[in-house]
Amino acid sequence: MARFGRVATAMVTPFDADGELDVDAAVALAKFLVTEGNEGLVVVGTTGESATLSIEEKLTLFETISAAVTVPVVGGTTGSNTRQDMGLTAEASKLGLAGILAVGPYYNRPSQTGFELHFRAIASATDLPVMLYDIPKRTGRKVSSGTLVRLANEVDNIVALKDAAGDPSETAKVIAESPDDFEVYSGDSPMNLPLLAVGAVGLVGVCTHWAAPDHVQMLNAWAAGDIAATQRHNRRLLESYVFEGNDDAPNPVQPKVMMQTLGHEVGACRLPMGPAPEGTADAARAVYDRLVASRG
Repeated sequence: MARFGRVATAMVTPFDADGELDVDAAVALAKFLVTEGNEGLVVVGTTGESATLSIEEKLTLFETISAAVTVPVVGGTTGSNTRQDMGLTAEASKLGLAGILAVGPYYNRPSQTGFELHFRAIASATDLPVMLYDIPKRTGRKVSSGTLVRLANEVDNIVALKDAAGDPSETAKVIAESPDDFEVYSGDSPMNLPLLAVGAVGLVGVCTHWAAPDHVQMLNAWAAGDIAATQRHNRRLLESYVFEGNDDAPNPVQPKVMMQTLGHEVGACRLPMGPAPEGTADAARAVYDRLVASRG
């Protein structure tokens, strides 16, 4: 069983009409996601608009979501300021989280030595298990396989990787050279099946906001060794993978519209993400209706 759940959602952060944090809506959404089959939640990640949240808002979300659900909740506590990130990680570790999500520092594009020292510093600030997050498309630089392997082998509480680097062959190398209990989770929906094939234990998704049951079916089929069924479920999900975001409406713009379309009051994204393009709600409804129809 995956430490943080085979199917986990990187949860959007609900805001009210004035753009303020809506804690009640966040709790309601977290509970809904669990009832839909999510075995874990990640809060204050990229999809949760972490870069636009204050430290106080982040701590509030960590505490309230952890208390509201019984599944593991992983909190995103890092950005591009190691000293500040260590302080937030230490504070967050007191609030009921099951783990810490530590993304590769963005914008300042550190060297591999900088990455390694940053992650070691974050891990030293908490007794909780740490999930590294490699997403070079957003951070501007990949964490190398060598760096990941050293951290997995040498830092006791670095126990997992959320992989959104898009290179299954390198992921396979990391898995092969890391301890047996080091877990890799797909962090990029189109890579879910390829990463399962090289040893990932689960996924941290975005379209799992509306398609968690389908992901659970896919993971169950995979665990049962039914490759044909796994492929069939993955094909049904392809349109949802695409809907997660594009250049005109990056994640989480479209996921928030999808959830609003399904009756969840999550509000719009804070700037600088910008508003949803015209027609996004209609597209969301069509994607969801086709997914439900495909369930048979």
